Amino acid sequence: MATMKDIAKLAGVSTSTVSHVINQSRFVSEEISEKVQKAAKDLNYAPSALARSLKMNRTRTIGLIVTTSTNPFFGEVVKGVERRCYQQNYNLILCNTEGDEERMKSSINTLLEKRVDGLLLLCSTLEGQYLDVFERYPDIPTVVMDWGETHFPSDKIKDNSQLGGYLAAKHLIESGHKEIGCITGPLQRHQAQIRYAGFCQALEEAELQLRKDWIVESNFECDGGVDAFNKLFEKHGKDGLPTAIFACNDMMAMGIINAANKHGISVPEDISIIGYDDVYISSFMVPPLTTIHQPKYRLGKAAVDTLLQRIENKGEALEVLPLEPTLVVRDSVKVL
Repeated sequence: MATMKDIAKLAGVSTSTVSHVINQSRFVSEEISEKVQKAAKDLNYAPSALARSLKMNRTRTIGLIVTTSTNPFFGEVVKGVERRCYQQNYNLILCNTEGDEERMKSSINTLLEKRVDGLLLLCSTLEGQYLDVFERYPDIPTVVMDWGETHFPSDKIKDNSQLGGYLAAKHLIESGHKEIGCITGPLQRHQAQIRYAGFCQALEEAELQLRKDWIVESNFECDGGVDAFNKLFEKHGKDGLPTAIFACNDMMAMGIINAANKHGISVPEDISIIGYDDVYISSFMVPPLTTIHQPKYRLGKAAVDTLLQRIENKGEALEVLPLEPTLVVRDSVKVL
């Protein structure tokens, strides 16, 4: 493999001159620059990314740790991260945790050993857990996406999930519904808690009764929506169901619609459903799902931009950057 010394010998210049031409670190005359570039091309010279990273103390590589899930929400966020990294000439290393704390620690160790310039975390299943791995790398810039409390220094990009839950319930109320249920996510998780809190806030403002027997805690997955609806149906029968349900994400909404159809219950004629996230497939469901839009691509883009800013300015105060949800009206909510 050719080196800068080989190029210098062939071009008849010093090694430092070759370095300045290759790295564009200092002005070199056009004539000499052309000689160096021709020599480099003749020798099939390829710059060493490792050598450059050691010299610059920068690898232009970001690590992203994400929870594996069937929920396309994560994939849509990753798409935003990948595209922004490409636009900013950064490489991305993606690691899946599958919700396992030890696997997450192992992934963080691996990424830091590979000298990534910063970390992005999208692992809400591990929120609130104490991760001692960060004590050994206190200076690594970190941005957390869509997560609750953390016990290590980081910037945060957060969806205003309480507002989202409020908007969902308010839309059902404004559509004429007074008997409203909710399928929550796991209530030990921050996002599930605050989406449910927003739901409760809207019902309280409208002076509507919060029926605890119409509230079912589930798992943010399709099968959780199926199981939750079946529990409601077994307990209340068709005539005792609420007229509308807020599913705290689109995956559970999809499961609810599937289970309702199997029981001969039509959406939205017999029961209205509103979801949360506005994943890409939600507009292709039958019926197309009314939902709360979470700006997933912008979440990924904002996380990369925040991390790159933190890499350049490590001494600045940590930030929490909010992203606001919006209502997307489609066909799964009936106006009474």
